[in-house]
This record gives sequence, structure tokens and C-alpha cells, in this order.
Amino acid sequence: MAKKTVASLQKGEGRTFSKVILMEKSPKTGAYVFKEEMVPNDAVKDALK
Repeated sequence: MAKKTVASLQKGEGRTFSKVILMEKSPKTGAYVFKEEMVPNDAVKDALK
């Protein structure tokens, strides 16, 4: 399934997006949580702030 997703992102509109993975500390448990999102290449710096 992952190969199919990656292959579809390599063509056409998929190249204009980047996957951003953020690490945040959970206020309840103190454990780290990873949040993934697809953002346009122009908005990557804003997503990392």
C-alpha cells in the first residue's frame, strides 16, 4: 500500500506537496507524539513554526 501512495505522489500534483512530521510533547502523559501532515512546498516553513 505504501508503494502505491509514494508512486502516486511522484506524478503530477504530488510533487508540489511535502510530508511534515512534527514531534510534540503530550501535556497529559509527557510522552512524545508525532504528527504527520501533507503541506504545499510553499508552506513548509510556516508549518514548522
